Amino acid sequence: MKETKRYAWVVVGLLWFVALLNYMDRQMLSTMRPAMQLDIADLQSATNFGYLMAIFLWIYGFMSPISGIIADKLNRKWLIVGSLLVWSAVTFLMGYATTFNQIYWLRALMGVSEALYIPAGLSLIADYHSSKTRSVAIGIHMTGLYMGQALGGFGATIASKFSWQATFHSFGLVGIVYALVLVFFLQEKKASVVQESESIRVKPNLFKGLALLFSNISFWVILIYFAIPSLPGWATKNWLPTLFANNLKIDMAQAGPISTITIAASSFLGVIFGGILSDRWVQKNIKGRIYTSAIGLALTIPSLLLIGFGHSLFNIIGAAFCFGFGFGMFDANNMPILCQFVSAKYRATAYGIMNMTGVFAGAFITDFLGKSTDSGSLGKDFAMLSVIVLIALLVQLYFLRPKFNDFEDA
Repeated sequence: MKETKRYAWVVVGLLWFVALLNYMDRQMLSTMRPAMQLDIADLQSATNFGYLMAIFLWIYGFMSPISGIIADKLNRKWLIVGSLLVWSAVTFLMGYATTFNQIYWLRALMGVSEALYIPAGLSLIADYHSSKTRSVAIGIHMTGLYMGQALGGFGATIASKFSWQATFHSFGLVGIVYALVLVFFLQEKKASVVQESESIRVKPNLFKGLALLFSNISFWVILIYFAIPSLPGWATKNWLPTLFANNLKIDMAQAGPISTITIAASSFLGVIFGGILSDRWVQKNIKGRIYTSAIGLALTIPSLLLIGFGHSLFNIIGAAFCFGFGFGMFDANNMPILCQFVSAKYRATAYGIMNMTGVFAGAFITDFLGKSTDSGSLGKDFAMLSVIVLIALLVQLYFLRPKFNDFEDA
């Protein structure tokens, strides 16, 4: 069954829920700070909270290339199952934390376990799908991330009805159970070649792979292009609820769901639209994926200005919706664009390195905006991110020139 086209979409469905849990478990903390700081006084400082969010990103970033290398060499099914099981157990244990240090180190461990998923999951989907359906498949998977981000926004709401401890316990248990489901239904797919009438598994060489990647100018361009938009991407994930609460003068229990649902819903639409457009455009124009991604990124530039400086509900929600839609178009095409320049044997490694650059950018901006919040300049600094996004857009359009729809066809 695993070799059929139908199962290729089953894989997307199975990993969609993993993606949901991946973002939901990490996002809950950003909206539950008001409830948690009643029991953990150190969380009252926005700077301390920025450190807490940043440690996840630094660990996640350092682990991403290692995760990609592991995914290219080992069975991705078991890597995904193990990753989900560990981060769900960490989520469960966070409900028992009573000090800032305990939350801090659990958050660090979550960074290790969650980093193992994305390179393995995306490369598995990319292997199951050809260039005709790859962007749509990746896009559908990405909607799981956005749905998890939206549900994570209800962390404060659920905590206000029950407790923040019960919220962590409940969602942690869900992930542990689903990891067991994947044991029975998820199957690996490795690229193979035919040699002397026998199919053999390709085992990528680590040093050869890294040499090929870092000698590829296009890969360096992709790294820059991926990292710069990650600054506003992570800023919205970790600080948009706070910005909504500050600018609209509303409680975090309201600001959390409003901000995360707006971004998630618009991103959901963006990845679907961007995936369909990209898969069709690339069949007629080799740069179709790049143009689709560029359109999406261009939409985020005015959106960041309005998010930062707007103070009315209509302006801020409208800007957030436009940002999410554009970022979704960008997000759906990162792995498909990578597939135009990198062999399937090294895609997980390549995406792991990309993820590292993006996450390090996220760690920097998360820490920076924590200080901005304490100094009262969060909105202004949000708006200034539009300038560097424009730079990334120009770099991408000028330098990325693919020769193939799928590098394997070369």
